[in-house]
Formats: sequence, structure tokens, C-alpha cells
Amino acid sequence: MNRKTAVVTGGSRGIGKATAELLATKGYNVVFTYLSGEERAKDILKKITDKGGEASIFRYDAVKDADSLAEFAVKRYGKIDLLVANAGISLQKIATETTDEEWNRVIECDLSGVFYINRSVLKNMIERKSGSIVNVSSVYGISGGSAETAYSAAKAGVIGFTKALAKEVACSGISVNCVAPGAIDTEMNKNLNREEIENLCSEIPFGRLGKAEEVAETILFLAESSYITGQVISPNGGLII
Repeated sequence: MNRKTAVVTGGSRGIGKATAELLATKGYNVVFTYLSGEERAKDILKKITDKGGEASIFRYDAVKDADSLAEFAVKRYGKIDLLVANAGISLQKIATETTDEEWNRVIECDLSGVFYINRSVLKNMIERKSGSIVNVSSVYGISGGSAETAYSAAKAGVIGFTKALAKEVACSGISVNCVAPGAIDTEMNKNLNREEIENLCSEIPFGRLGKAEEVAETILFLAESSYITGQVISPNGGLII
């Protein structure tokens, strides 16, 4: 069977984990990355392969390892059909208390890291004149998040980058889209206490946090759409409309 190959960064938890597992069930070869937590990544790998899927793991620093990751995927599976650029970090701090180092770290990982891996996988996609990229932004990249200025700026940059890149590579048969998730029940929100979660849910018309699997389904939709590019879909339960 001529399987498609997907690279999923930040694939050992949350949205990335759900996406890697979903793509494997759909017949993709999946290369998913982790930065820490090797045992957790191995557990996910075993779960995928036990169900008949094909996957590989790769330890990955979003700032340093983009070329190495792309080369690994091509060497392992011969091509890259799909990139899901999901790896990122968050910072909950108001602007006046954010240090230069903290600002630069978030921008470097959440924006520059997306650029680096997009650039690296595009070499194979352009050569083959085929491919799909889904970059993971955030609802805060659209609306801004109080006390998350660095994160919001980086995620807004991902949206702008996605739209510009989509125009550049459409002639090579490559789509580039973006998901901008709202409040999702992942480890990134585990620092919220019960009252904070209840207050957040009260602002969401659906009245609950989203599930990582729901975002993964959106990513799959964009990945397999043949006439959508440069677009942003925000699975956010109506938090912003």
C-alpha cells in the first residue's frame, strides 16, 4: 500500500498526540516528535503499532532540529506528504512583566520554529509538487489573550506566515492552512484551577472545553482538502465568532 507520510511536531501530548494517533488510523506513516518524556512517546508509538499503524518517534527541538527531522522522515519513508507544525510553548505573563529572554523564547519556538520546519519539509514537497501543511496557531492569534502577549503575538505571526506561504507554494500543488484552537482540555491548561475552568467555560457558548481529538479532526479535514489553502479554522466552541 502506498501510504502517505505525515510529520507531526509536538506529537507526544495534547493536540499533537491526538493528531498522530488519528493519522495513523487513517493509514499514514507518522513521524511524531517529542522534546522530553521519551517513555511517553514510546508508549504512544506502541499504541499506534499495536493497532497496525506505522510510526516513528524523533527527539526534536523546534529551534535547532528542523532539517534533521525532515531528513529523517524522507530517509525513513521516502517522502513527506503532510506537515502538522504543532510544537510550541506558552507563557502567561502581562507585557510589562515579560523579560526580553521570555519574549524571545516564545517567539523563537512558537513562530520561528514553525518557519524552520515549514522551510525544511518544503524542499521535498516542492520537488514532488505535492503536499499539505497545517500550522497550529491559537484563538489568541486571532483575538489576543490578556496576560499572554508573547504567545498571542507568536500565534498571530503563524497566521500571517501561513497566508503568505500559501500564496508562494500553491503553484507547486501545496496547500498551507492553519488551525487556531480555542480552550482545549490539554496539559497546557492543567495549571488552571476548577474555578478558572468554570469561568472560562461560562464564556464558551458550548459550555465546555474542547477535546484534542476535535482539533485533530479539523487538522485531518484541512490536510485532505484539495481546494482549501491560506485559511484559518478555529475550533473554539463559539468563544469567538
